[in-house]
Amino acid sequence: MVIPDKSIFIQFVNFVLMLILLNWVLIKPIRGIIQKRKELMAEQMGGIEKFTSEAETKLKDYEAALDAARKDGMEIRSQLKGEGSAKEQEIMSAAGAQAAATLREAEAKIEAETNSAMDALKKSVDGYAQKATNKILGQA
Repeated sequence: MVIPDKSIFIQFVNFVLMLILLNWVLIKPIRGIIQKRKELMAEQMGGIEKFTSEAETKLKDYEAALDAARKDGMEIRSQLKGEGSAKEQEIMSAAGAQAAATLREAEAKIEAETNSAMDALKKSVDGYAQKATNKILGQA
């Protein structure tokens, strides 16, 4: 059993002084370091959140610009496709007209050659008919 005497008061005062000394030497600086670390972590988390939000904003802007560029590209493509179709129709109609003109010229040339051949045959038919008649009569 503990008998209270004056040494217990000395031990109590020693304990209190030790608490005060340890608080002043160890606990206060450690709490200060922990507080600085919390502040540093909070600052870094704020920086990370700011960077993340900026990155998300830039990504959204990039995607919007990419969508706009795709839309513009599709419009330009359809416009050029329409222009190409119109140019194709123009070329095809010009080629068709040229082919029709060439065909008409060829038909006219064939008609003229046919007529000249017919005229030549008509002129020589009388001579051939006379020769044929002479042969037939001369043989009969």
